[in-house]
Amino acid sequence: MSKSTFKEKIRYYFENTMSAGPMGVIRWLAIISILSVLILGFIILIFGIKGSLESDTAPLGFLEGAWKSLMATLDPGTMGGDEGWPFRIVRFISTLVGIFLISILIGTISSGIDEKIDQLKKGRSKVLESNHTLILGWSDKIFSIISEIIEANENQKKPSIVVLSDKDKVEAEDEIRSKIEDFKNTKLVVRSGSPLESTFIGIVNPNEARSIIVLSPEKGNADTQVIKTVLGLTNGKNRKEGAYHIVAEIKDKKNMEAAHLVGNDEAIFVLSSDLLSRITAQTCRQSGLSVVYSELLQFEGDEIYFQEEPTLAGKFYKDLLFAYEDSSIIGIYTKDGDVLINPPMDVKFEAGDSVIAISEDDDTVKANGKKDFKIQQHLFNHCEDKPANIEKTLILGWNDKGIRIIEELDNYVVKGSEVMIVADDADDDGEITQLQSTLEKQKLFFAKGDISDRNTLSKLNTENYNHIIVLSNPDIDVQESDAKTLICLLHLRNFSEQAGKDYSIVTEMLDLRNRELGVVAKADDFIVGDNLISLLLSQLSENKELKKVYDILFEAEGSEIYLKPVSRYVKTGEAVDFYTVLASAAELNESAIGYRISSKSSNSDEHFGVKINPAKSQRVVFSEEDFIIVLSED
Repeated sequence: MSKSTFKEKIRYYFENTMSAGPMGVIRWLAIISILSVLILGFIILIFGIKGSLESDTAPLGFLEGAWKSLMATLDPGTMGGDEGWPFRIVRFISTLVGIFLISILIGTISSGIDEKIDQLKKGRSKVLESNHTLILGWSDKIFSIISEIIEANENQKKPSIVVLSDKDKVEAEDEIRSKIEDFKNTKLVVRSGSPLESTFIGIVNPNEARSIIVLSPEKGNADTQVIKTVLGLTNGKNRKEGAYHIVAEIKDKKNMEAAHLVGNDEAIFVLSSDLLSRITAQTCRQSGLSVVYSELLQFEGDEIYFQEEPTLAGKFYKDLLFAYEDSSIIGIYTKDGDVLINPPMDVKFEAGDSVIAISEDDDTVKANGKKDFKIQQHLFNHCEDKPANIEKTLILGWNDKGIRIIEELDNYVVKGSEVMIVADDADDDGEITQLQSTLEKQKLFFAKGDISDRNTLSKLNTENYNHIIVLSNPDIDVQESDAKTLICLLHLRNFSEQAGKDYSIVTEMLDLRNRELGVVAKADDFIVGDNLISLLLSQLSENKELKKVYDILFEAEGSEIYLKPVSRYVKTGEAVDFYTVLASAAELNESAIGYRISSKSSNSDEHFGVKINPAKSQRVVFSEEDFIIVLSED
């Protein structure tokens, strides 16, 4: 190779210094300014040029000439009174050099400021917040999660939420603030960067975060990205010594094992598809159950808390039920970390145990139950449960939750029950045929058809089915999918009116805002997937021990939430307080937590008739169509 020429070396050095940004340009401008002033000073000295003043009878010296040139370079106005063409020419050259250099300097500084502002807009400065809720990633769930955390933060001092995602900082802030108007006392901090890179993770100060929520992306290999993000936290070289409190969503069951491996017992994973399938299966058999779940998962209203109560040590579980006027007890959290939901009534509450209660806030879980309440035993009405019958379920539409819903239904129905599936692409890959061989109690049927087509629906004789489930199509636009669902609902309701029979319908919606339109169509229950998962992630970010509670409530085994006829507990048509309802349910080894007034089941302002954790001394007159909400094993 030939040696580099002097010109090439100078050019290489010049380009390297210029790549340093504005400071490199300013450095060169300073050098050129100094050289030009010195050169013009030498010219004045060599040619013996005099100044423009009358007192300047002798030629100017080098320093004086350089100073005059510098003044002309910085301020062209200084040469207005110059006399003598030699001096004017030198000063004119100084002025031209000054105009050129100052113009470049101003442009460079302006560009540097713009560049700095652009960097600030990208949100790359380190977050100095502590004890904050950190959200990593971006999806439509973020708006519900932030809204819920704002509600939870109302009784906190200077709470903050920090968001890190690939989305542009300004764009992310605008989108969040366009959907959440009131942040109350919560501060929002947004940073732009990939949650997959440790460099960006360090910006949002995860070591001092109170909890970390990792969102599952809506596109791409979502689970892989979630697992890598969690791995970057738990195995990062700059991680803290203590344990993180991480909550994350996994969509595919086969990825759960890998997720738990990287979680290091510091991360709680929510298997969203499985959870939604369970809730759908449970809800289709009990009208109003989805409203109950939504009420319990929201921070607005009543939710689940753990609270120690030393004064109740030595009492039985049944005694705990009556010890709280404003809270509903659902179980015991033992000192060993075990969760007992609706345990036997004679289980003893030990010192160091905590009650698991539904209450308005953590500071309202107080043993303030009335001592003088009277159980109205004459209103007890323990009618026998009706024998279970064969159930027929109609599933309209199909998605990846369908199989899991049917599997979950198999845990509840009696042998000989049936499921009919109608969808555009039902059994294209034989998955439903394969499912039949694994079911013990249900027989499957399927047919292709458009669920928004009235002729298709009319041929199904929908009035012959006990339960109807309408599933969304995730492969098309969200609004288009919900529109097809709503059209299907309208046809079903029309059939219901013609047949003079109320249908039990559970509808999956993709957009929470479309739920109000569904109410117009008189649908019983809605499963809004993203919203329920958002609520659950928010709850777990505040208390990870709640995962044990939800695992029991959403499982087919153990105690679950049921809506059972009032006539199973108390007589209708007479005013009764909730202490009496509690006592009647306790005799059946059940924990009563609320009721549903059927006459309000279509009123969204009244929470569709659902009342969770009522004041126990308040009297209510129930009708035959109303329900008591209980925790029971069957």
